[in-house]
Amino acid sequence: MGRDELEILVRAALEAATERGVDQAEVVTSIDTGLAATARLGDVENLEYTNDRGLWITVYRDSRKGSASTSDVKPESLQEAVGKACTFAECTAQDKYAGLADADLMCGDVVELDLDHAWPIEAGDAIDMAIACEKAGLEFDTRITNSEGATVSTNRGIRAYGNTHGFIGSYTKTSHSISCVVLASESGEMQRDYYYSAARDPGDLEDVGLIGETAGRRAVGRLGARKIKTTKAPVLFSPELARGFIGHAMGAIAGGAQYRRASFLLDAVGERIFPEFVRVEERPHIAKGMASRAYDAEGVATYDRDIVTDGILREYILSSYSARRLGLQTTANAGGAQNLIVPGTGGDLQSLIREMGTGFLVEELIGHGTNMVTGDYSRGAVGQWVENGEIQYPVHEVTIAGNLRDLYPRIVAIGDDQDLRGGIRCGSLLVDQMTIAGA
Repeated sequence: MGRDELEILVRAALEAATERGVDQAEVVTSIDTGLAATARLGDVENLEYTNDRGLWITVYRDSRKGSASTSDVKPESLQEAVGKACTFAECTAQDKYAGLADADLMCGDVVELDLDHAWPIEAGDAIDMAIACEKAGLEFDTRITNSEGATVSTNRGIRAYGNTHGFIGSYTKTSHSISCVVLASESGEMQRDYYYSAARDPGDLEDVGLIGETAGRRAVGRLGARKIKTTKAPVLFSPELARGFIGHAMGAIAGGAQYRRASFLLDAVGERIFPEFVRVEERPHIAKGMASRAYDAEGVATYDRDIVTDGILREYILSSYSARRLGLQTTANAGGAQNLIVPGTGGDLQSLIREMGTGFLVEELIGHGTNMVTGDYSRGAVGQWVENGEIQYPVHEVTIAGNLRDLYPRIVAIGDDQDLRGGIRCGSLLVDQMTIAGA
């Protein structure tokens, strides 16, 4: 079943809903197929094939909303799902903010964003790659003594969306990844670390040997970890962690957090949240982007915009529902933001280590100690202690803490070494001072 067949299902469901007298309706259909192979200690540990499909319909009648879904797309099952959604709409409370996004905001041109790069890899080849990846990690150093395995995975999805405004669109997208987790031991101490590569196009994945070796290097680099005394010092986030640090702000300016009055950045549009050099740009149409979309989950056309400029928050991240609750217009973010980019000020992780001089390089965060209402931030951390611009020794069993409202203005540098594996592209990020709780 391809895009055309999914669009036919969407039309059929919308017609069935219209015949039942609903005011508005929207339908999503999808097919996901994938393969994942995991090897551990040179042998196959897990081999999984997925083939999932489903249809979701939401109807609106008299400002009441009803939803239903089915994994069976036969005509009779489709009719049953539509009927259930209509029945549920009779039972729910009225909500004047519910409904489709405005018709004039629908995407008129569903541009192709180069998101579909199928990887016709056979199970045996995926297993061989996973074994080779793990082997590279195990052989990196004699202190690598165990493994949690290496995994090669591929997924291809087809999505179609339509609503009673007359909009119907569809697209295909792929995602592929290779990962490796190994354990190092020395003098009774054990440390674990990992590395992975992810991309839309399998040709953009890093070499399996390099992935395994990087996992091994990172694990060995943690041996001899020490506790440090509680102190206040600069903290440097590696790129893969910096995107999460910025992501807390993006979660706080999401429409749901704003209209529920549950955000540490409540009503913050127009305020300087970051230093003047910080920008956050949304670029939905990047070819092969991990969060690229021509239209959002409501069919609204996506567009380039700057969420933060000169450190000042300019706009929220809104769906049509949250926008109505706030008296604003949707920012085409139903389903989340698309490709948030934080431009750097120059340099990479190594140059920022030198710039930091003395401080803590964070390589892993543990737990979820972020209060999105107050902004209080407290995370277990593992990393490296730096002095005179050079890494001295690994550190573990510490906590980095502060309040994000206070920490964001203390950002002093952002590297150009952006991590492209997720929806937020941010380089290494240096905060001039945080509390580091240790021994």
